[in-house]
Order: sequence, then C-alpha cells, then structure tokens
Amino acid sequence: MQNTLADIKQTVVINAPIQKVWDQVSTAEGIAAWFMPNDFKPEVGYEFHIQSPFGPSPCKVTEVDPPNTLSFNWDTDGWFLTFILKELGDNTEFTLIHGGWKSPDEIVGKAGEKASVIRERMSHGWTGILENLRKLLES
Repeated sequence: MQNTLADIKQTVVINAPIQKVWDQVSTAEGIAAWFMPNDFKPEVGYEFHIQSPFGPSPCKVTEVDPPNTLSFNWDTDGWFLTFILKELGDNTEFTLIHGGWKSPDEIVGKAGEKASVIRERMSHGWTGILENLRKLLES
C-alpha cells in the first residue's frame, strides 16, 4: 500500500443559517468571495476552472446534495474538495476536506515541490480561507 498523506480536514462553526452558508459555498460568485475566482455551477459532471496562483485549475463537480454536501475534483494531481454542512440550530458547522494527496515525497506538478510541503502550506492556508468564509457570512 502506498504511503499517502492524510486528507486536510477543517471545521468551522458559522453563526448563520445553513441555507445562507450553502448559497455562499455553492455558487461561482459565492466561492469567489472567500476562495478563488471560478466559473463553477452546482451540477454533477459540470467541468469548470478555479483561477489559482498557478493559473487555471480544471475541476469537475462530483456531488451536489443541497444544502449538505458539495464535492469536486480539483486540478490534475488527483485532489478533491468536499464541503459538508451541518445545521446546528441557528448556526452551521462547515467542514472542508481536501483529499487525494499522494506520497509525501512526490512532486506536485504546478508547484514543483514535494506533496508534504504543499499539504502543510495548504493546511495553513485553509485555516485563513475558512476564517474569511466565517467573517463574510457573519458580517
């Protein structure tokens, strides 16, 4: 069995109703406001691009279950993102999973660095990104 890196999994509780959070994380405009510019549509099989610092990343929607789950493949290295929303009364628990990591020493193409370095950097990055999402929805 190949030694692959663990998924990044981060959860934040947002003081906003689940539908408001869903609307922010399941539309192109909403995603652009807290993550990166994109031409996303919430349709299984839809192919779109996220404009990353390394250029356009091809993506494909794999799951849409409003207002609870959204998943898509991200870029060409086997990554996927999953957003899981859980209603907590007037609040929403939002969990992000960034998976599909390869072995720690494998080079991530666009970045030209080891997967372990990129994963660590992205794990820290997601912390700030999810804080941006929380602030955006609570303002």
